[in-house]
Amino acid sequence: MLKEQAVSALGKQSLLMPAWVKSALNANDRLKLYLTLLQSAAQHANAPTAALSDLGTELAQAGLQGSTWPIELIKTAYIDGDTLVLPQLNQLLDALTADITIMARPVCETDRTVPLNITARRDHWIKQFEQMKDDEGLTHESMTALTQGNRKDGDSFHLLVMDLHKQLNAMASEIATEIVDGANVWQIEDSDRPLIQAFMRGLHRTAPLKFSHPGLDTAVTRDGARLLIQNDIGTNDAHVLVIEVEQDTVSMTYSDLHVERFEFFKGMLEEIGFIWTVSAPVQSDALNSGKPYRVGTAIFKAQGQDLLNGLEAAASRIVFVIDWNRARKRLRHFLNKNQAYLILQRAAKEEWGHMAWLLAGGEQLVFNAMQAVDTEAFRIGDRLDEVLGESVATTFLLELMRMCSSILRQQQPVALVADEARMLLARALKQRTFGFDLLAEHAAYCHTLAIALCDVLESGQSTEARHMTDVVSRAKAWERQADHQLMDARQRAERHGQWLPVVDLLERSDDVADALEEAIFIYSMTLIEPLKGLPSEVKQALLLLANTTLAAIQDLIKAIEIARHINVLGEPIDSDLFLQALWRMLRAERVCDDLSRQARMTIVRSLHSSAAAYSLASDLANIIEKASDHLLAAGYALRKMVFTKTGISS
Repeated sequence: MLKEQAVSALGKQSLLMPAWVKSALNANDRLKLYLTLLQSAAQHANAPTAALSDLGTELAQAGLQGSTWPIELIKTAYIDGDTLVLPQLNQLLDALTADITIMARPVCETDRTVPLNITARRDHWIKQFEQMKDDEGLTHESMTALTQGNRKDGDSFHLLVMDLHKQLNAMASEIATEIVDGANVWQIEDSDRPLIQAFMRGLHRTAPLKFSHPGLDTAVTRDGARLLIQNDIGTNDAHVLVIEVEQDTVSMTYSDLHVERFEFFKGMLEEIGFIWTVSAPVQSDALNSGKPYRVGTAIFKAQGQDLLNGLEAAASRIVFVIDWNRARKRLRHFLNKNQAYLILQRAAKEEWGHMAWLLAGGEQLVFNAMQAVDTEAFRIGDRLDEVLGESVATTFLLELMRMCSSILRQQQPVALVADEARMLLARALKQRTFGFDLLAEHAAYCHTLAIALCDVLESGQSTEARHMTDVVSRAKAWERQADHQLMDARQRAERHGQWLPVVDLLERSDDVADALEEAIFIYSMTLIEPLKGLPSEVKQALLLLANTTLAAIQDLIKAIEIARHINVLGEPIDSDLFLQALWRMLRAERVCDDLSRQARMTIVRSLHSSAAAYSLASDLANIIEKASDHLLAAGYALRKMVFTKTGISS
C-alpha cells in the first residue's frame, strides 16, 4: 500500500494513529504477560510447594512494578475440582478488558478493512470477561478458551491477541514516516539511528538465507526512554520478537509455541552474551491443549560500540528460527533428535541456514539420493545413521546443508543440488564406519574384561575376598553389553547383507568376551571356603598368560581403528601398521600356547594335593588360552573384512 493510500484509509484518526499503535503494542506486551501470569498461577496451584517464577523484570517492563495483584494472583491460586480458583480474578479480568480494548483500537476504530472478524471477536471477549466476574475462578474450558494457541482447536483469546499483533505490525509499516535501512520507523530521535542501523545490518547479513520465505519485517518507534523494535519472524502466530533498547541495555522478549525452537534461539543469544529469564511452561491439559507457548526475556548490557555489536549479532540470528521446527522434523527421518538439533545449530553458526535444504527438497532430496546411489545399502524405513553410522550421516547432512545454501544463493538450478547430493552420498557410503563403531565398542568390553582378570590375579588375597563378588557382577554386565553389540549386528544383517562380515567378526570376538568373563568367575571360585585362593607361583603363571592375552586385545583395538580408515587406495603406512598388529596377535596366540603349558606344569607341582584347586586352576589356564585362540580367529576375520573392502584377495 502506498503511503498516500494509507493516510487516506486512516481518515480523521490519522494524526492519532502513531500514538494509538504505540499504545496498542504496549498493551500487547501486557496481555502476553497476563497470560504468563495465568500459566504461573495454574502451575503454582498444581504444585504449591514449588518455587514461584520470578517475574519481576517482566512486570517492570510492562509498567506494573508497583502493582501487587499480579504476584498475589499466582500466590493465592488453588485448585477446587475442575476450577482454578483465583481470588484476584476481577483484577485480571479488568486488566484484560482494558488492554484488549487499547490493543484493538487502531485496528477496529478506523475505516480500514478489518480481517479475521476481529471486531466481533474483541466484543465477544469483552462481554465474556464481564460475565466471568460472577465466578470465583476459571474452569478447564475457560482456561483453554483463554490460552490455547492451536487454530485447529477453535478460536481463543490468545489467538485474538496474536491476530491483532500481526495487524498492528502491518499498520506500523503503513504509518512509518521514513525507512531506515529497510526498517519502517516513526517518531525516533537522531541518536536512535545508529541502533536501528546496527540491528538492520545484522538482519540484512543473514536475511538472504530465508530466500522467498516471508518474514523479518521490522518496525521501530520511540516510547519515552525506550526504543522499541519489533520483528515479525514469520507466519507463525506466536512468533514475534519485541526488542527494547534503553540506555546501555537491550531487552528482548521472545515467545514460541515450540519449546525446542525456543531453546535453540535462547542458546544462540547466550553465545552473544544475553542473559535469559524464562517463564516455565505449564504442562496442564487446561492450557493450550497441554502445550503452552514459552516466553522469555533476554538482557544484554554494554556501552558504545559493544552495545551496537550485540544488537547486530542478535539480529543476525533471527533468520535461523524461520521454519526451524519443520527442518528439525524432517532431519529426524535420518538422525536422532539430538543430532538433528546439533546439525541446525551448526548450520546457523556457519551461516548456511536450513531453508535452502528445505527449498531443494528437504527429506525427499535425501530419500532420492539414497534410492539412486545404492538400493542394496538402503531399504525402505532405514534411517541414514543406521546405515552410515551417526558420525558419517551427520557429516553428510551438514555438507548437504552447506552445499544447498551455496548453490541456491548463487541462483543455480535445483537439479544441480540433486546431482551433488547423490555424489555426496556416494562418497559418504565409502566412508561409512558404523560397523567399525560396533567392533571397537565390543573390543573395548573385551579389553575391560581382560584388565579386570589381570587385576584380580595380581592383587592380594584379602583384597580379592572382599571385592571379588563385585568384580564378578561387573564382568557379567560387561559380557552382556558385548552380547548386545553382536545382537545389534545380527539384526542389521537380516536386512543388509553387507553386515555379514561384521557379524562373523563379532561372533569370534564375543567368544573372547565369554571366555574372559568365565575366567573371572572360575577364579572367584578359588576363594570359596574351604579353598583359600591360589599359590603365588600359580597366580604368577596365570598372570603371564592373561597379560599376553590383554596385549593381543590391545592390538585388536589398534587394528580395528586402522582398518576403519583404510580405503580402496590404501595408504602404505596404514596397511603396514594394520598387518603388524595382526602378526602380533598371531605371535601372542603362539606365546599363549607355551605359557599355558608352563602354567599347567606349575599347577601340577603346586596343587597336586588339592583336587578342587587343581581342577579350577587347570580350567582357568585352559579358558584364558582359549580366549587367545578366539582372538586369533577374530584377527583373521578382520583381515578378510579389510581385504574385501580394499579389493584384495585374502
